[in-house]
Amino acid sequence: MSDAPLHHGACLCGAVRFEVRCALPGPDACHCSQCRKTSGHFWASTDLPRGAVTIHGAGNVTWYQSSAKVRRGFCATCGSALFWDPLARDFIAIAMGAFDQPTGTQLRVHIHVADKGDYYTLADGVPEHPHAPAAPAPASPTT
Repeated sequence: MSDAPLHHGACLCGAVRFEVRCALPGPDACHCSQCRKTSGHFWASTDLPRGAVTIHGAGNVTWYQSSAKVRRGFCATCGSALFWDPLARDFIAIAMGAFDQPTGTQLRVHIHVADKGDYYTLADGVPEHPHAPAAPAPASPTT
């Protein structure tokens, strides 16, 4: 894996840092009410194999169990929303806004647009799904 791309990122204050040793898959933008409330708008993240992610300062991450299957990770110091963790899956989603640039990827899909906020429109030409795409599409943040 030594020749795999290396990406870095952090929370706002730097208490939580991470590195990812793989190419970043195209992220999705989730418009469900939980993602909007935890992020302040909609949640854009990329799903990554757990083995490709190293979290530094993990003791500074506060986990919130947002449903029976998912927890969300925030910096305990600055409050940055960083992780969407489906506990029974082999991946973890990391917020795109937390990555240092360049990311080398582009938004792949909007999901849960049936639940999106009424204060914005989507006009970027990226595919939209009223809910999460059905399998076998890549896993995406859901409530």
